[in-house]
Amino acid sequence: MSRFFATGTDSESESSSEEEQVVRAPAPVYTFSDDEEETKRVVRSMKEKRYEELEGIIHSLRNHRKIKDFSSALASFEELQRAYTRAAPVVQKEENGIAPRFFIRALVELDDWVAGAWADRDSRKALSKGNSKALTSLRQKLRKYEKDFDAEITKFRENPDLPDDDEERKDTSSSDESDDEDKVKEKVRVRRSPEPPRRPPPKDDESSDSMDWGSSSSDSSSSSDDEARGATTIRERFLKRTTERDDDEERDRRRARRERRERGAGKVSKRDQTDDGGEWETVRKGAATSDKPKMFAKDSDIDAALVVKKLGEISAARGRKRTDRRAQLELLHELRTVAQQHNLGEALQLKLRAATVAALFDYNPKVSDAMKPEYWSRLVENVDHMVTILLANENMVLSETITEDNEELVTPPYRVRGCLLTALERLDDEFTKLLKECDPHSNEYVERLKDEVRVSALIDRVCQVVERDGSPQEICRAYLRKIDHLYYKFDPRAVRKDLPPGEETTIKKMERLCKYIYAHDETDRLRTRAILCHIYHHALHDNWFQARDLLLMSHLQETVQHSDPSTQILYNRTMANLGLCAFRRGNVKEAHGCLAELMMTGKPKELLAQGLLPQRQHERSKEQEKIEKQRQMPFHMHINLELLECVYLVSAMLIEIPYMAAHEFDARRRMISKTFYQNLRASERQALVGPPESMREHAVAAARAMRRGDWRACLNFIVNEKMNAKVWDLMVGADNVRAMLGRLIREESLRTYLFTYAHVYASLSLRSLADMFELPRQRVHSLVSKMIINEELLASLDDPSECAILHRSEPTRMQALALQLADKVGNLVDSNERIFEKQGSFFQRGGAGRGEGRQRERPRDGWNRRQRNRRRDDERGHDD
Repeated sequence: MSRFFATGTDSESESSSEEEQVVRAPAPVYTFSDDEEETKRVVRSMKEKRYEELEGIIHSLRNHRKIKDFSSALASFEELQRAYTRAAPVVQKEENGIAPRFFIRALVELDDWVAGAWADRDSRKALSKGNSKALTSLRQKLRKYEKDFDAEITKFRENPDLPDDDEERKDTSSSDESDDEDKVKEKVRVRRSPEPPRRPPPKDDESSDSMDWGSSSSDSSSSSDDEARGATTIRERFLKRTTERDDDEERDRRRARRERRERGAGKVSKRDQTDDGGEWETVRKGAATSDKPKMFAKDSDIDAALVVKKLGEISAARGRKRTDRRAQLELLHELRTVAQQHNLGEALQLKLRAATVAALFDYNPKVSDAMKPEYWSRLVENVDHMVTILLANENMVLSETITEDNEELVTPPYRVRGCLLTALERLDDEFTKLLKECDPHSNEYVERLKDEVRVSALIDRVCQVVERDGSPQEICRAYLRKIDHLYYKFDPRAVRKDLPPGEETTIKKMERLCKYIYAHDETDRLRTRAILCHIYHHALHDNWFQARDLLLMSHLQETVQHSDPSTQILYNRTMANLGLCAFRRGNVKEAHGCLAELMMTGKPKELLAQGLLPQRQHERSKEQEKIEKQRQMPFHMHINLELLECVYLVSAMLIEIPYMAAHEFDARRRMISKTFYQNLRASERQALVGPPESMREHAVAAARAMRRGDWRACLNFIVNEKMNAKVWDLMVGADNVRAMLGRLIREESLRTYLFTYAHVYASLSLRSLADMFELPRQRVHSLVSKMIINEELLASLDDPSECAILHRSEPTRMQALALQLADKVGNLVDSNERIFEKQGSFFQRGGAGRGEGRQRERPRDGWNRRQRNRRRDDERGHDD
């Protein structure tokens, strides 16, 4: 019982306390597991918490970037924005409002990643719908968010290699924490008493009582020690007791962190001090090679056989998995240098050059991708050296029919295995790939196009070698390569009349090359391509009749659908250029016929291999799209699509409008140009038609004006400043084309006027028609005569009065519509009667078989009925 609640005197309380000893409960002993003893409780500031949150989000963002997960990256970026908003007070207090460098680095890395993904259109098309939408949203939000950090981002991009502030902060904070912990540990650490030596295990004769006494003594000693430490605070009981081993490890970690900070600050390590100013060397991926690989031993006797053997060893590594292609090129170069130093002959040099060309082709792992420009230049140099060696040595033959056993590299006549023509063809194909890889509107494309002069000169030299040593089929292949670089180029000398007689123009050169292919080609493909290129070149120089005759004699229209896709593309290009040639020469119908099949499909861009139209995913697979991209033509060989469409629409207008005026009330009228007819009908259906803006709208507006007979408005819509800049100035002889257009528009407007208003007049004066349409009277007389001869106009000419007397006026619109209705009703009646006559027995109730009964009784009942109706109508007409 507590003495504070006891009653009585002090003596009684003292006596009772002496008599009754208060038994206290023992203090609770807390035991901890090993894991709890190892963990440290660290008190962190608000800055560290916020920055650690930002770093975690940035780490997840980098992981999303690695797998190109734009949806998760968008979510992490939004979370990063919210986290930085929460950390804004800390940044304002600790950093004076300047964003930490690690945060700016994350924004810059994210911006570069998004910009790269957005620029790669092919990869962007392959994204899923969710990822594509997330990429667009991420790009917009990131650009908007970065405006608040423009100064920091600009400063970071000036020197992005500086270390981030968070690394220094981590090191300093960790070192400070460790120092503080050391101080606390040293203060709290209690000197431990040395452990008593363990007693040996007791013998059998010893009693267990002694053991019990010993243990009790140790317990009493430990309890006495605890009582001695009772004066200290209870904080010791909850602190982790460290050992000397832990102290040593922590001290080593602090020392390592301090050394890293010193190295980051620019201090030179001991290893760098002993390097004597040496520089770092970048190690390339692949097999390790020295600057000058050793080919042979020092005391070896180098001859042609040894070099060929070494070349075989190098060539044997081609195509293997871990072969370093760059190292192979270096080995071949060194081998060629060794052979040149020992004067082993030009034949061996030619063989080594051929091996180098093959290695350069192998350097590009993907056949569909273009080579690097520097390697292509080296390729041209090696092929040029091969041609130089062959031209300088007439007793040297390079052919793929020669086997390695039959090669002769030491004594003339030299025989070397290889194919110069195949190397030239692949080189030309790589040049085309390089052009298609460049942006056609950049200076890089222009600089790359200048290399065509080198390619053309190289082709000429190869032709000389092939003409001397090659077969007729190889000569045809070489000539076709020359034609491919020649057929689409306009030669101004070919249209000059004062040309010197000895000078060879491109037309003469094309004729010489093509005629050889016509005579000696063993495959139809080379001959077909040569004919198409020849037609294209004639059409380019306005040789309409030669180009037309060559096309008609070749009968390519019937067999071209069985050709390969590249030949079909060349055929489409030839027909397009032939249509332009016919239009420039004033042959409107021929021009329309050449362009109709190309333009009515609605895909002239794809048919001419000048680009791909966007389609749905199921219409074209990735493999098909890749193949079609490889077939595209370089930009400098393109035909202007707007020019083609304008020529097609103008040609269709000059043909279709007079035809529509002549057959206005004809129920069986057919469309000449479906595309033009649809555009015209769409324009007529519009309630309000504004002034034309595009080229197509100009053509439709001109057609509507011609239909009214207003030839001046029609000419103004076709020939004006806008149309001149877009279309007509692109043609050779633009002034002649514009004059031809004015003449054709006036003539066709005259024909349309006569078709439309002939029923109004009884006679027409040719002189007044000539003044009205500003045409010569002879031309008006010729046009009216042709219309009368072709029975398009029912009239006769009176030469003394220069008039066209119309014999019978055309029916009015109401009469024409009534005639159309009568014809349609008559056709309907006839068709019904024919059906009834075929199935007459179906309506009979008797048992007559099919085809009997009514048909036998009245076989010509329908015809008799029509005869009676006609006689009745005639009698009524006479009575009236």
